[in-house]
Amino acid sequence: MLGFLRRRRVPPGEPPPADILLRTEEITRFYQMGSETVHALDGVNFDVREGEMVAVIGASGSGKSTLMNILGCLDRPSSGRYWLAGRDVSKLTDNQLATVRNRQIGFVFQTFNLLARTTALENVEVPLLYGGVHRAKALAREALERVGLGDRIRHRPNELSGGQRQRVAIARALVNNPSIVLADEPTGNLDSKTTAEILDFFVTLNRQGVTLIIVTHEPDIAARCPRRIHMRDGKIIDEESDG
Repeated sequence: MLGFLRRRRVPPGEPPPADILLRTEEITRFYQMGSETVHALDGVNFDVREGEMVAVIGASGSGKSTLMNILGCLDRPSSGRYWLAGRDVSKLTDNQLATVRNRQIGFVFQTFNLLARTTALENVEVPLLYGGVHRAKALAREALERVGLGDRIRHRPNELSGGQRQRVAIARALVNNPSIVLADEPTGNLDSKTTAEILDFFVTLNRQGVTLIIVTHEPDIAARCPRRIHMRDGKIIDEESDG
């Protein structure tokens, strides 16, 4: 089914309905490069409901990574609003955004972003320790068991395969029970067999109720997601759904 499937139900500026976990309203992001203004995002509007698995697909320079940075509260829009769990996070202070990132958003990156000299368990503990959560070690162990690495908790990243390192990163993303998991090219450094395994795992997580947004430039990766948002030149140009 083609077309924009998540149309506005309330006037712009008002909180979205409770079933909408994430909403962007006319999001723009521009950068000044000398005398030239570069529009990385140009009026991006879409909703994500709790429990969805969505791919954001586009070529290099399409704006998808800039959008991911805004959705992850790593950057601010130049204009527009970004609602997450009923809260307009586009207007928060830096400290408030840091709290949202820690408690409500899980990140999975192409390069894993693991601490090289620490164990899998210690890597997964990091967001818990940052947030002052009690029982950090026990919760980190549970998250690693959830991704099938209960027997690798004492291994350092250089003692793990690429797929295992990405599973550690996924465990770290899940350990705080976030509202949403954002995965930026999560299989970019993996071979085809391991890519299929990680995608299967994402599908399993989604069936368990985890809300996922996966940014990719690979059509076959996006095809594993029930909903796909296509970007070009900073705009959403199309959307399709299997539903």
